[in-house]
Amino acid sequence: MPNPPALYRLQAGICLASFLGCIDFTIVNTALPALQRQFAVGIDAVQWAMTLFVMALCCCMAVTARLAESYGQRQVLYAGMLIFGLASMGAGLSTQLWLLNFFRLLQGTGCAVLYTATAAILVDAMPESRRGRALGLLFAANGIGLALGPVAGGWLVSQFGWRSIFMLNVPLILLSFILCRGNIPAAAPRGRQRLDYPGWLLMVCGLVPLLLWSSYVAQWGWLSLSSLGMLGVAILFLRFFVRVERRTRLPLIDFSVLGERAFRHACGLSVLLAVFYCAAFMLMPFRLTELYSLSAAQLGMMLLPVTLVMAVVSPLAGRLSDRSGPWRVMACGFILLAVSALLQSTLSSSFSPGRIVMAGVLMGAGWGAILGPSVAAALGGLPSSQHGQGIGIAWTLHNLGGALGLAVATRVYQAGGAVNGYQWVMWLLALLSGLGVVIAATSARSASQKRADAGG
Repeated sequence: MPNPPALYRLQAGICLASFLGCIDFTIVNTALPALQRQFAVGIDAVQWAMTLFVMALCCCMAVTARLAESYGQRQVLYAGMLIFGLASMGAGLSTQLWLLNFFRLLQGTGCAVLYTATAAILVDAMPESRRGRALGLLFAANGIGLALGPVAGGWLVSQFGWRSIFMLNVPLILLSFILCRGNIPAAAPRGRQRLDYPGWLLMVCGLVPLLLWSSYVAQWGWLSLSSLGMLGVAILFLRFFVRVERRTRLPLIDFSVLGERAFRHACGLSVLLAVFYCAAFMLMPFRLTELYSLSAAQLGMMLLPVTLVMAVVSPLAGRLSDRSGPWRVMACGFILLAVSALLQSTLSSSFSPGRIVMAGVLMGAGWGAILGPSVAAALGGLPSSQHGQGIGIAWTLHNLGGALGLAVATRVYQAGGAVNGYQWVMWLLALLSGLGVVIAATSARSASQKRADAGG
């Protein structure tokens, strides 16, 4: 195990790598108008810069875990850093939109490694008594990245042009590599295993149409031929994928991992969290702009408390998770989310700015109390050899849950109109948060009983 100074450098390097992945997710939104002007295209064309990034994330996390098991977390992380750095440089130097979109796809592939390998490396490198705190700091860095993305992107684009938001990644990912180099423990050799590329292709053939459906179902209509056809293709390939994987000797996704009850519950809570913040974060700007006619800068300031509080609470939640277990911390987090949703359901033109900020603070606090502990809880019942696989599955489900939850929330919002629709969505999110409280509380009792039985 590395000595304390090496652990500090490793923590800093890992957090910087994950921070870059998160800030790159939100910073590009502010550059879309500049990209639209640069390439003289419509918003639908430049939106692919975001869509392809998310697709690569969802499709590559599971295979990243398998690569890490075969070649080692350290080697895969360094490869991901290289891909991310080269893709960022390529995006910043692109002269054609299709070329920019191609490099954004590669960026998403690199970020899948950064998201998956970073958490697994920290869990394996840190002593058990410090894992929650380490994960809390990691997700605090993620929260800061999400919070700074729109602000930093707007400033960089206005001062240096849209290319700067990509080129800045290059020296920063190099710094992350320097901090990590020599401080990541070498994993015990396991021997290179045959990767399940046919299974991965089947999964991609199922996830891509599913993500396209979730992105465009509101535009196409839920019962349109395009929507039903795309969803049908996705379901067909995913069912075939599950059937083939269960018969494969070395599958891409080991479904036996899902047999661990604590892992299933933690993944379920992670999905509920993703549904909440994706739906709320997407719809809040529309509702606030309609009520108060906010400028882009004012809107950004109204949303900033959510991610800033998330960044502050995450390390605190990690420490509490180390002391009292992750399940109780997550139960408290879902209570905060439920209160935030109920408070937002009453949004009106007479709603004071202070109450809006309070709703955002509660949402950020709940978010921070769940994200890190959910990873700790998911990996707590798995052997270290399956940590990479567990994180790959958990994050894939997390991203898919967020995308599909956003599609459903958007449809509910449109069906009810700006006022009733937003209220209905918040009631639905409050209900799902209540479900999260029940699952977390039940799991906490089961964990306590298991410890009591082991002690007896």
